[in-house]
Amino acid sequence: MADTEGNLVRNVAIGLAVVAVVLGGLAFVASGNDTSAPGWRGRVLPEAETEPDFTLTDTSGDPFNLIEDTTGDLTLLMFGYTNCPDICPISLGTLKAALDDLGADVANRVDMVFVTADPDRDTPERLRTYLDGYSTDFIGLRGTAEQTEQAQDLANVPRAQLEDADADGEYAVGHATQIIAYQNDGVARIVYPFGTRAEDWKIDLPRLLAGEHPSA
Repeated sequence: MADTEGNLVRNVAIGLAVVAVVLGGLAFVASGNDTSAPGWRGRVLPEAETEPDFTLTDTSGDPFNLIEDTTGDLTLLMFGYTNCPDICPISLGTLKAALDDLGADVANRVDMVFVTADPDRDTPERLRTYLDGYSTDFIGLRGTAEQTEQAQDLANVPRAQLEDADADGEYAVGHATQIIAYQNDGVARIVYPFGTRAEDWKIDLPRLLAGEHPSA
């Protein structure tokens, strides 16, 4: 089986290496990330969305409610999986690079919540190890397949789809690629699609934390 800690570390390393290329300006084109409102680098939603009220299990085995247990002024929500070869490691690595550049005053006010769309393979230990490759502050959540589908429905994202397994029993998971930003009033007005650059985050995060509300 290829589902090993070595592969997990490899995926994180690939993501961080790609981010280094992005930051160096060597080879990266942001895909589909045109701003939808003047001055904002994410994609402003046509209608604001309320933060979903769901409870899953964190990597310590404790119940975690997205609304009640996030403590920052901004909650970023993403669905993905640790075997993801590209979207998840690049997105998480890019966000981490931006938070590092912005410093603790910003990073400490942001809760990054990563919900696995592959709970059968992503054990709490595996999920924690994966996220620690980016930041020990990133929050990992998992649930049953039914709970995960319900969480995706409440977040208004497509349900993840498991692809056919290969000869080794490995499979990919098609999942929503955006990161949703919920401000401290519990409302999302903007999302960040795959391809969002660290520089985009560095422009938008301080504005969101300052209470500016994106509008289409």
